[in-house]
Amino acid sequence: MSEEKSLNFIEEIVENDLNSGKYETLVTRFPPEPNGYLHIGHAKAICLNFGLTQKYGGYTNLRFDDTNPVTEKTEYVNSQQEDIKWLGFNWKNELYASDYFDELYGFAVKLIEKGLAYVDESTADEIAALKGTPTEPGQDSPYRNRSVEENLSVFTKMKDGEFADGTYILRAKIDMASPNMLMRDPIIYRIKHAEHHRTGNKWCIYPMYDFAHGQSDSIENITHSICTLEYVSHRELYDWFIEKLEIFPSKQYEFARLNLTSTVMSKRKLLQLVNEKLVSGWDDPRMPTISGLRRRGFTPKSIREFCERIGIAKRENLIELSLLEFCIREDLNKSANRVMAVLDPIKLVITNYPEGQSEDLIGENNPEAEDGGGTRVIPFSNELWIEREDFMEVPAKKWFRLAPGAMVRLKFAYIVKCEDFVKDENGNVTEIRCTYIPESKSGNDTSGINVKGTIHWVSAQHAKTAEIRLYERLFTSETPDAEEGDFKDYLNPESLTVLPNVYIEPALADADLESRYQFIRKGYFCLDKDSTADKLVFNRTVTLKDTFKKPN
Repeated sequence: MSEEKSLNFIEEIVENDLNSGKYETLVTRFPPEPNGYLHIGHAKAICLNFGLTQKYGGYTNLRFDDTNPVTEKTEYVNSQQEDIKWLGFNWKNELYASDYFDELYGFAVKLIEKGLAYVDESTADEIAALKGTPTEPGQDSPYRNRSVEENLSVFTKMKDGEFADGTYILRAKIDMASPNMLMRDPIIYRIKHAEHHRTGNKWCIYPMYDFAHGQSDSIENITHSICTLEYVSHRELYDWFIEKLEIFPSKQYEFARLNLTSTVMSKRKLLQLVNEKLVSGWDDPRMPTISGLRRRGFTPKSIREFCERIGIAKRENLIELSLLEFCIREDLNKSANRVMAVLDPIKLVITNYPEGQSEDLIGENNPEAEDGGGTRVIPFSNELWIEREDFMEVPAKKWFRLAPGAMVRLKFAYIVKCEDFVKDENGNVTEIRCTYIPESKSGNDTSGINVKGTIHWVSAQHAKTAEIRLYERLFTSETPDAEEGDFKDYLNPESLTVLPNVYIEPALADADLESRYQFIRKGYFCLDKDSTADKLVFNRTVTLKDTFKKPN
């Protein structure tokens, strides 16, 4: 029997709430801001929110918190929807904070009428000066005691577009001496004459995230509003709005966000990389975005498994990127077909195999697959491409590959013996000449010869060519955010190596974007979207083993 996994602290809260009858139905939401592409940190939140309702029943809403028209795009909405579906989750309702703009405006009016909000025309610098410090109380704004009637009048004019950006704001009237800085009369509406991706130019005032978020949760009857730890200090304000507006009491719970080595998780910094063309786009395979991981060859199963392994905690921690790589290796080992590709080719000629003749050999697709993986046909001829590193003119100790007089098995084929080699005028080996043992055919070997080494190859006569992109970690530092100076100073100049002319076995000519492959001895690869009928492009997802060396 497998050991039963213990509940995380949020699952304990949910079980207690459901068992006690506090809620009949569990309702969660995943509320991304459509101001960038989702990354692996969001995947953790997606798996948590959708996973809870998969486990306990109820449903999850997808709500876009689109309260800042300046940074939001329909492109981001579409990409985020695609990423969630790709991960294997479905939402019940697709909603937007902008769906509630009329209702949120009504909530703001209600606070004004209760004497709990006021219009302020102080400058940003003046507001900051009066805010106080964590150890010193703030001071009241000179506009804090405006009458309800005046506040309603000016707020209406703000909505009607009578004022320029930045001239007026609406603030909640709470406590300028609160030890929680967020409770010191926070801004809840600001003027922005900007076209919204959904509401167009209907509005020129927009609610702040803190005002829209909790009320949107309440409107949707969200029972468990799950956020990351940076929102702990926001919970008091979240509860205050709900209490004063006398609306459905959604409850906020916080968990530790995902921090991953050798990367950055800030959408602002990721956008910087995109805008400054330091990467090819949001879906660059070096990016920690879900679309970047997908393009690199990661599978939904591997990312869900990663999120399951790291768990849900209350304390911040740093997760090794190698754990994510372990999860994709584990998945692809069982699902990826084995194929042969020669990345750094050198010619091997079999002198006693008939020139111009070829034969079809049989290769296993995946010996680790549960269904056996099946087989495929691989053409063989007297001229092959092999890896340059598989030959040594002067072999090292315990060298089991090709060298003068040495024998090796060609994968799925024959045993060959190196008889000679050719050099160019610069002393570089350009061709290896071998003889083969006809009785040593794989699967039907009667030669009685045992060799310790096996190498892969591609028939020169039948080979196809492809561009191969080898990816390494995007940053040289494990914690680029914590280093001195600009995080971009720690970009890895060797994060991408392009091999323009790699030889691949002909079966790969039919590769598709959904399939994953193990290039024997070289790593796991997938077809890239840049591929055309005339030019195949493959991305390396991950090496066969963890080869990353930590910086000293």
